[in-house]
Amino acid sequence: MSGPSPFAAWWATYALATGIVSVGFDSAGYAGASRIALALACAAWLAAAVGLARRTHREWRVATPDALTTVAATTVLGTGFSAAGQQPLAEALLTLAMVLWAVLLTAKAEGRRGTVFLRCVATQGLAVLGATLAAADAVAWLAHAALVLFWLGLALYCFALFRFQPRQVEEGHGDHWLAAGALAVSALAGASLLGADSSRLYLWNEENADTLRTTTVALLVLALIACVALLLAELFWPRHHYDVRRWATVFAAVVTAAATLAVAAALDVPWLDVAGKVLLWIAVAAWLGCTAWALAAARAGARRSRVRSRARR
Repeated sequence: MSGPSPFAAWWATYALATGIVSVGFDSAGYAGASRIALALACAAWLAAAVGLARRTHREWRVATPDALTTVAATTVLGTGFSAAGQQPLAEALLTLAMVLWAVLLTAKAEGRRGTVFLRCVATQGLAVLGATLAAADAVAWLAHAALVLFWLGLALYCFALFRFQPRQVEEGHGDHWLAAGALAVSALAGASLLGADSSRLYLWNEENADTLRTTTVALLVLALIACVALLLAELFWPRHHYDVRRWATVFAAVVTAAATLAVAAALDVPWLDVAGKVLLWIAVAAWLGCTAWALAAARAGARRSRVRSRARR
């Protein structure tokens, strides 16, 4: 999602968006498609991790959008592996993400574009993974830690919203959609916390559960409103050229669908589940479209490079 390193950013954002596709497919009951998307996300995550390690060693920069996106992608992969029954691997990814997040959270970050919301996205990703593992392993303290991260993520969203430049809605290259994506992943975290409660793992009293339900529903509604508003902005101020930051748009669309499915399951609302599945397939279409757009842009760039090479000769 950052301009200076488009190749590294592509792998990180592709891993994040594709990982959420896997989570969405799993929530909708498409296990096979979920595993395929998870495999693609893993491959992209490995490439992003290698690129990030090389860049950090070369430039000694820590709090970059690529790094924060990779942390968020790590939590999404962990959630996918937990859904696939691979709890030890999910726990290892949670530990890795937590260490990286602790380093990045206090590091200075520059810019006032949509990437200011990445701290919220990464924090809520930890909350989602923590709540998912708490439900799978029946570990109460992990759910309570995830609840703390959930509220911290909301505070970070408010801080990011204060820094975000509103004109990015008109001028942004796709990463401005993180304003909606951060709301949606927060709603997903809230739904995961609600879903972690069970007869074998009593977590929340009635008052706390009501507060969590109200907050989660409000976040989902705000995420849907933000997506509609940003979609209308795209119609008023169309962006015709491909940019790697456009993957943030795909992430926002997919995580909104995943959050809708998760809220439907947590609150047992059948019609919302239907709406979530519709949104999921729309988001998957956007994911496929952005993939095709990226490949076309890569081919065009390769042709231009060949033409310039011949011209020099």
